[in-house]
Amino acid sequence: MDGLAGYVRNVSNLSQSEINCTNPSLPINVGYFIAEALTAFLAVFGNVFICFVVARNRKLRTATNYLLVSLAVADILVGAIAIPCALLTDVGLPRCSYYLCVLMLCTLLVLTQASIFGMFTIAVERYIAILRPFRYPVLVTPGNAGLAIAATWVLAVAIGLVPLMGWRKVRVSNRGCFFNVVIDESYMVYFNFLGCTLLPLLAMFVIYAKIFFEVKRQIRRIAERHVGISAEEKRRRIICRELQTAMSLFIVLFCFTLSWIPIHILHCIRLYCPECDVSRSMMLAMVILSHFNSVINPVIYVFRIKAFWEAFKEVSSCIPYPALFGKYSKSNLTVMITAETFRNRNNALPGL
Repeated sequence: MDGLAGYVRNVSNLSQSEINCTNPSLPINVGYFIAEALTAFLAVFGNVFICFVVARNRKLRTATNYLLVSLAVADILVGAIAIPCALLTDVGLPRCSYYLCVLMLCTLLVLTQASIFGMFTIAVERYIAILRPFRYPVLVTPGNAGLAIAATWVLAVAIGLVPLMGWRKVRVSNRGCFFNVVIDESYMVYFNFLGCTLLPLLAMFVIYAKIFFEVKRQIRRIAERHVGISAEEKRRRIICRELQTAMSLFIVLFCFTLSWIPIHILHCIRLYCPECDVSRSMMLAMVILSHFNSVINPVIYVFRIKAFWEAFKEVSSCIPYPALFGKYSKSNLTVMITAETFRNRNNALPGL
């Protein structure tokens, strides 16, 4: 009986020490809060616009754009869910539910992986469109695109929730809900970064390199021919359009790499050099940079892909204060766009 009473007393003391809802939270970093709030708003607004354009225009409902919408949904969730979670965990909240804390910290990991795998499927789709154009209608159908999107999200959830399944630091009482307190650096470096981020990124760079070399080869081959000039010119325009699209998507990949590699480097420093001082301000700056990537993609789509640019012009023409856009008139903005104007939908490429 005394043993049972002692066990109950120990459990009670343990629960009180591990779940303390009365400890004060860290003060809010106002600059970080404002930057994250602005990033969240722009990410949600810009990516909702992309989804709206694709849903509204039947001609844009292609396999390529379905993949872009999946990427946009991940960015919307970053602004609507991941950034608010980051703001809460920055001050150590929540304190009353440890597993809710772990789940919140895993949210951004899930969305990051969804973005990576989404960009990988886009790279593969572009590879098939350029290097296997005759197989494209068979391999890349709306149904197969849907399966690819589902697979990317299932894999992202499985990889991002690994800390919730057990690969995390030993639970420490009264330390608050902080990323570096809960998430194991070995998971972040060996599994998340090297295995699930760096390898797909390297594979995508190789894919785009092959795409650009193939486009260059086809343009050179067309230039060396002297028969069927009109047909060859038509084909040249199509290849140039394909190159423009591939370049736009490569810019998305490049911006993602620039946004996320720095914070992963900081995790590597923390793992391999525990005595090295990584300041909180430096870590917060890298967190903002990684989140800001969700704002960049819609801007790239609008200024690099004609269909989204036309939709943007249509929406902006409805704004009742045109004076706000006086500096950027239609003619001036057109100069900023390097994409060629395509007169005929019969020139459309596979997936576009």
